[in-house]
Amino acid sequence: MRQDRSEPIGPVDGRKVPRFAGSSSFARIPEIDRVGDYDVAVLGAPFDSGTSYRPGARFGPMAVRQASRHLRPSHHVELNSAPFSEIQVVDAGDVAVTPFSIDDAVQQIADHAADLTSGGRTVIAVGGDHTVALPMLRSTVRQHGPVALVHFDAHLDTWDTYFGAPYTHGTPFRRAFEEGLLADETSIHVGIRGPLYARTDLSEDASMGFRVVPAMDLETEGVAGVVERVRARVGDAPVYVSIDIDVLDPAHAPGTGTPEAGGLTSRELLGILRGMAGLPIVSADVVEVAPAYDHAEMTSIAACHAAYELLALMASESRRNDVE
Repeated sequence: MRQDRSEPIGPVDGRKVPRFAGSSSFARIPEIDRVGDYDVAVLGAPFDSGTSYRPGARFGPMAVRQASRHLRPSHHVELNSAPFSEIQVVDAGDVAVTPFSIDDAVQQIADHAADLTSGGRTVIAVGGDHTVALPMLRSTVRQHGPVALVHFDAHLDTWDTYFGAPYTHGTPFRRAFEEGLLADETSIHVGIRGPLYARTDLSEDASMGFRVVPAMDLETEGVAGVVERVRARVGDAPVYVSIDIDVLDPAHAPGTGTPEAGGLTSRELLGILRGMAGLPIVSADVVEVAPAYDHAEMTSIAACHAAYELLALMASESRRNDVE
């Protein structure tokens, strides 16, 4: 965490510079080279060579930043916090990631994120396809050891290979399990739905230590019930949050690579995230925004709000730690 505890530099004030003008950084926060130190960096990972269906998530970071201009980020009503006044958040730009080699891209993202997280700082990656989660987990575990994974998605993403490729957007969490990046019996998928390749997909996932909250459980348990299951599952382990925007129903997030009917609403996703207040979130990603398939920035708007929720949670945890 940053050594310079001076007053954070926050976003450009939308009452002084119209939100359609000025900086194009996330939520119009300062770029990384404008501050001496920081607590959290928002990092673009414009990579989609691991996509199995509709490509285009390489343009996700650009689209999410554009949509985030509309945020009024100074005060989070539900969490009663002013995250950009409590911690220094910066936009770290994009990883200069190759589109031609998945192995090289994974290493580039891991190395870049590791540089940004030195000294206990935190990164929220904006993808990019879900392959991004694996290098992010690798860099996070260097700092914190094995983590609990809270994974919001329509899909398990614990398959072995696609067409013989071990690193894709459908395989990151099998690789993470195999590499010992996940704390034992603490990880959970939220929002899973749709048909599978085989019945054994679920049993193999369970054998890797995951538990599943199907999307339809929101109908019976509601947000509060799902939050209770998430909190019980992760315990006191450091938490990595991975949000595939296709966890939302296509009515809320059409601009994504592998949409599935029957998903969460934006309100349900934000409600679950708010219910995670107090958990030690050490890093996160928001991925799979493919703006070419979007309408009226619906998907990008949902994604930038999810990222803002994560920032607010991190600020709340920082404030709690300062009090203690």
